[in-house]
Order: sequence, then structure tokens, then C-alpha cells
Amino acid sequence: MMCTAKKCGIRFQPPAIILIYENEMKGKSRQRIMPVRNFSKFSDCSRAAEQLKNNPRHKSYLEQVSLRQLEKLFSFLRGYLLGQSLAETMEQIRRETTIDPEEDLNKLDDKELAKKKSIMDELFEKNQKKKDDPNFVYDIEVEFPQDEQLQSCGWDTESADEF
Repeated sequence: MMCTAKKCGIRFQPPAIILIYENEMKGKSRQRIMPVRNFSKFSDCSRAAEQLKNNPRHKSYLEQVSLRQLEKLFSFLRGYLLGQSLAETMEQIRRETTIDPEEDLNKLDDKELAKKKSIMDELFEKNQKKKDDPNFVYDIEVEFPQDEQLQSCGWDTESADEF
């Protein structure tokens, strides 16, 4: 069955993921409600998202929905179950999905580091210019302005005399 995902959202009571998709054969918009079972405020959102995406009943419908988006929806559900407001949950998700340049990634455990690396990879893929892009320019040369005189380092002046 060929379908194109249009919108994906969450319903809190009873908990369910709702997908609005278009059936390519008939050209009609449809809605699929996928109930979320056995999910509590202590559940792992990434595991729940993987299980839903790999569920044989929903797999063909969720092909075009990213795993990151499903994880975010499950995070909203977990925030609701914890009693947080929507604004608090959104702020928490924003903190989890952004990279702080001042944060020391050496101090993170393996799971958190893998999460940060996947966020960086996704951001890199999003910002990468490919050959097919309309603004792609091959071999760009940029002149950087030099406000101050360059300071020479002591290590490179001595080595030129020795050779």
C-alpha cells in the first residue's frame, strides 16, 4: 500500500499517535489512529518510538515519519503523564535536542553522547550543500578580513632556518 504521510500528532486521552496520510492509489486523505499501550511516565521514549515504527501493523504507514519525530511525540506524552504543562515539556525537549557549544561532551555517558552525536549528524545533513542544490557552488574561495597584524608563533620561525 502506497501512502504519503502529511501530518503526525499525539492524542493524550486515551494515548495514541495520529497520522494523517494520503492514499496514493485513490488520492484520498485518511487518518490512522495508533493506540499507545504500556507506556508510563517512566518509559523510554526512544524505545517506544522504535517499537511503534517497527510494528508490522503500522510499519508501512510510518515509513516516511522520522524516528526523531516519533521520539518527540512520545516525549510530549511522557511530559503529560508527569503532569508538566505543554510549555514546560516543549522547553525540556528543546534543551535535549539542541547542542550547547560550551558543554563538555567528554563528561557525558555513552548513551547521552550517542544522542548528541546523532543530533549533530542530523544538523550536518540538514545544512549540507549537495551537488543537486540550486545554490551549490564548487570550490569557493573566501578572503577573511584581518583587523590586526598576525602574530607569529615562535615554533615556526626557528624550523625554517634549520632546513
